[in-house]
Amino acid sequence: MKNPLQLMGQICPLAATAVSTVVFTMAMTGCRSGLSQAGMAVHPAAVAAPAPGAPAAPATPSKPIPVPGPPAMHPEATKIIRIDAGAASSHTDAAGHVWLADQGFSGGQTAARPHDLPIANTADPEIYRTEHFGMRSFSWKLPNGRYIVKLFFAETYDQAAGPGKRVFSFDVNGAGFMGFDVYALARGRDRAVTQTVYVDVTNGELTITFTPQVQQPEINGIEIVSQR
Repeated sequence: MKNPLQLMGQICPLAATAVSTVVFTMAMTGCRSGLSQAGMAVHPAAVAAPAPGAPAAPATPSKPIPVPGPPAMHPEATKIIRIDAGAASSHTDAAGHVWLADQGFSGGQTAARPHDLPIANTADPEIYRTEHFGMRSFSWKLPNGRYIVKLFFAETYDQAAGPGKRVFSFDVNGAGFMGFDVYALARGRDRAVTQTVYVDVTNGELTITFTPQVQQPEINGIEIVSQR
């Protein structure tokens, strides 16, 4: 019987030459080179396998899998918001707290008293020397959660300086206060009084509504503290 290469050479001389070249190349240069020249794929594992008795290649250290930390808290949730009602600009109180200028109100007007007007029951009389009065509401965007809301009042208006001369109601996110008389609660004019309310914000906004009864509603300051 004839050699297969000889038989192929009789059928197709060119093909026989190509096969002979591949066989010879594989024998001379090894499996990887020969298969590459013949246009055949080389399995990576076969190429990377170490020779018998050779030390194994060191393992590549794996990278640590990052562990997600706690979710970032909304910036507003870590802040205490203070509004100086009626103030044209912000100011810093005796304790170093910043009070923002008048904002957040719907309707009404602002008023300012003399800068040296003495106010009893407070270490920060400046808060009570300005006011917003006649407003329908106040609102402030907040993350949902539990808050402490403090409302600051002082009766400094001559025509309302007496019990029953200024009476109004207000509602803080569902917590209602009826017949609120600043003069009577403070026991006199130019005296500070604070009303504290605990509320839950569930729609992304704190809302305070005011309803007049005698004279118009007034307020001197608002502080919003997150309990998160």
